[in-house]
Amino acid sequence: MQAEGEIVQLPTERAAPPKDFRMFFEDEHGRLFKTLYFVTGNRTDAADLMQEAFAKLWERWDTIDRIDDPTAYLFKVALNGNRMRLRAARRAAKRPVPLGIVRDPFDEVDIREDVLRMLRDLAPRQRAALVLLDLYGYGSEEAARIMGIRPSTVRALATQGRAVLRREGGPDA
Repeated sequence: MQAEGEIVQLPTERAAPPKDFRMFFEDEHGRLFKTLYFVTGNRTDAADLMQEAFAKLWERWDTIDRIDDPTAYLFKVALNGNRMRLRAARRAAKRPVPLGIVRDPFDEVDIREDVLRMLRDLAPRQRAALVLLDLYGYGSEEAARIMGIRPSTVRALATQGRAVLRREGGPDA
């Protein structure tokens, strides 16, 4: 006799395993595709997941009699595949994507030509002072030794050269 509130469990009969994979595919692919389409919202993703699930079932087909419910197994594999894709997409979205700066080599040539033109407009000693200080990063003492003049003269020449560049719309303008 059964007590009140007790859950009755009916004996579960195990369905006979399908004999033929092709027939099983024909019976289940439509339902699985519809389910996956509603889950993913995308026909291509649904078709891919369906194919992956059937491929995994095909790999185990020789042991199909050990699977309690092949249809449930098929759906579980497909839905797990969707979950794995979503997790992978979330992980990928968290990774920074390096955006490379695309440089046009012709722009670099134009810039070099502009810099050379501007430097040619300077007096030779102003140009030498600017190149040593700003391009090569020497201090005024080192640049003075190289040029054979006093450090204060190097600084004055560089200041004059920068003033000329600013007037002509150079990089410090």
